[in-house]
Amino acid sequence: MSELKDLIEYVTKSLVDMPEEVKINEVVGEQTTVIEVDVHDSDRGKVIGRKGKTAQALRVILTAASTKLRKRSVLEILE
Repeated sequence: MSELKDLIEYVTKSLVDMPEEVKINEVVGEQTTVIEVDVHDSDRGKVIGRKGKTAQALRVILTAASTKLRKRSVLEILE
């Protein structure tokens, strides 16, 4: 597992009521890594947050960590 995947998994599991249902998939491309977050339907609102603010905060965390590691990454919340 990569540091980015571990970080997003840790934060996401801290947000939800059903952490055992959290699935994080990392798709590594030539120039970009995509982190896919899949949570139980009842927890999706907690990950997205009011007006998308929690999802945006997750993206900021990922961007900051990616910059430090000199990688480009994108966060996708699956439905």
